[in-house]
Amino acid sequence: MTVSLADAGQRNSRLASHFEDMGQQLESSTLGMWTFLATEVMFFGGLFLGFCVYRFTDASHGFALASRQLDIALGTVNTFVLLTSSLTMALAVRAGQTGDRKGQVLFLTLTMVMATLFLGIKANEYYEEYEKHLFPGAHFSTAALKLPADAPASLAQHSQLFFVFYFFMTGLHAFHMIIGIAVMGVLAIQAQRGKFTADYFTPLELTGLYWHFVDLVWVFLFPLLYLIDLHK
Repeated sequence: MTVSLADAGQRNSRLASHFEDMGQQLESSTLGMWTFLATEVMFFGGLFLGFCVYRFTDASHGFALASRQLDIALGTVNTFVLLTSSLTMALAVRAGQTGDRKGQVLFLTLTMVMATLFLGIKANEYYEEYEKHLFPGAHFSTAALKLPADAPASLAQHSQLFFVFYFFMTGLHAFHMIIGIAVMGVLAIQAQRGKFTADYFTPLELTGLYWHFVDLVWVFLFPLLYLIDLHK
């Protein structure tokens, strides 16, 4: 395909040279993000599978006992906070599509505030669990679990294994959130400078996909860790 000098002069400055138009660039970038998210799904999926295998083969019910040590009230609040952040992120993307600079900055900022609130609540949970000596390792204690005197050793072992999964999966999720907050901070600065318009909002679109994935992971983590053994 030959591009005339006139066409080159009219070419959008944000359009990479190997794309024909902004629509093709957006589609290609979106495909790249979906490919990345597919690898993330496989990564988290392996953790979910490992947890479920140990959980449903745990004859001692150590996983159930450990799960009931989690603060369901704080977990529920965090779920509401994170789902709200998903809404504000969607509104930020919509503001990008319409070229609303103030809306972009406002909703990106609100999303970051919600995400920071989530991490603050989660840090408080971690502190409570650390105080109860429920962090896996040399100082792990079953005192908070109130195990019966004749409880088998496997009960304590499986309870500690639950917290290995719990801290690793929620910590990994929190790490993804921190990355998302950093990216949104950069986007908010760029939005304030007018970088995103109705013709170019690709970074907002891709960050929105990433953030919805982070929210979706928590939607699975919350019932799996907090609620699945609540009735027992």
